[in-house]
Amino acid sequence: MKRVVLVGTGFALALAGTVFTLQGVGVLGGSVMSGITFWAVAGPVIALAGLVLAALGLRGRPAA
Repeated sequence: MKRVVLVGTGFALALAGTVFTLQGVGVLGGSVMSGITFWAVAGPVIALAGLVLAALGLRGRPAA
């Protein structure tokens, strides 16, 4: 169960970080986050943290 939560949360964070990045650089418009440098920098950090969580979940030992 813990693995599923880690992988699911990791992929959700990676997706959110990707969206934040695209909004920060102005590719996705229509948001107060669009064109804001903070989100262009924070987005990849959030996405990387999500990928690390997902990797930790996938590395764990399978349930017996």
